[in-house]
Amino acid sequence: MLYETSSRASAILQLNVEDLDLRNRSAVITQKGGHQIQVAWGDGTAAILGRLVAGRNSGPVFLTDLPAGPRRAAATKARDIDHDTSRTRLSYGRARALIERYTGGEITLHQLRHSSLTHLAEAGVGTTTLMAKSGHANLRSLQRYARPSFAAVQQATELLSDPPTRKG
Repeated sequence: MLYETSSRASAILQLNVEDLDLRNRSAVITQKGGHQIQVAWGDGTAAILGRLVAGRNSGPVFLTDLPAGPRRAAATKARDIDHDTSRTRLSYGRARALIERYTGGEITLHQLRHSSLTHLAEAGVGTTTLMAKSGHANLRSLQRYARPSFAAVQQATELLSDPPTRKG
């Protein structure tokens, strides 16, 4: 979901089931700074989300694997608890630890966002679309993500091999 939405992990981890529009493969997330944007995802995320939230109508989308103990439950905001299972919202730290464990430390949560934006830029997606997708308000902020690879630069150079002839 992080890769397909190009979103910050912290924003995606705050999603609740009721925030999801599964039919339209979208959700409204709250970005850094408090502004909201609509994010979209594709087939891969749609298939996983359907299974992940099956039978649930509310509560955090991403949950810890074990129920919270009484002390933890008492200290946790009601919005961050799945009341049917007593499991709590997956924290950024726990999500980071899980991705490190299952990728051998080769991928970070932030790399998913970075790779997504880079791949879209290399595919020719325009800057304004990248900004809308990622929630960047400033072009300079986006530029550090949308750096094309040398292979993409070579491919762009090939476009100049047969320049159109100019009249006049």
